[in-house]
Amino acid sequence: MLLFFNSLPFSMPLILHPVLQLTARAEFMLSAPTLAHCPPDIGVEVAFAGRSNAGKSSCINALARQRQLARASKTPGRTQMINFFALGGEARRLVDLPGYGYAKVSRSLKQDWQLHLGTYLQKRESLRGLILLMDIRHPLTDFDQNMLVWAKARGLAVHCVLTKADKLNRGPAMNALHAVKKDLAALGFVCTAQLFSALKMDGLEELGDKLGEWLDYPPAPDELLVEAHSRLA
Repeated sequence: MLLFFNSLPFSMPLILHPVLQLTARAEFMLSAPTLAHCPPDIGVEVAFAGRSNAGKSSCINALARQRQLARASKTPGRTQMINFFALGGEARRLVDLPGYGYAKVSRSLKQDWQLHLGTYLQKRESLRGLILLMDIRHPLTDFDQNMLVWAKARGLAVHCVLTKADKLNRGPAMNALHAVKKDLAALGFVCTAQLFSALKMDGLEELGDKLGEWLDYPPAPDELLVEAHSRLA
């Protein structure tokens, strides 16, 4: 449940959803140029991918209730790292994967980014699922389909998030969602999809449900006891 109070900074909601309470504790860990520089491959993590200008940074910032946790940049060199965010400790993580599209970069640089993305998606054992963000007005681009192919090859679960849903009225937005689901099925991809608006904070709870499924959160009672003891130690 999201409750809005004018006294909160940036008119952000008071969040009662347990997973969104967890993501609100997100902290930057590190940026890795390659798989070899990533944190230890333990625990669980969920990756976010999207073409440039798809609203990926806005989505992560909305989950974290922070304006600048994931930084959007028009400078290609600043967005080619794999960025890791810890969620109340390093056992659970969100991962911001590099995207491209509108940025004017060379073909060789785009191929280099694709290589790192493919290696991460194929070999990262702690990766539980992929959040694929697509502008609702421009879904299933070549980049999106490449990500889906990599995920399918590994058997990785994918949840498609149609961002900027506020750009359309409710009816057309729902039509777009149904069309994407139909196209995904026609292309042979088995994945879930939803509408999302970082501007209006719509779709946060649905996204939180999916993250909770993959992050094993809320944890089992015995894990809660272990976490409580570790905080007191």
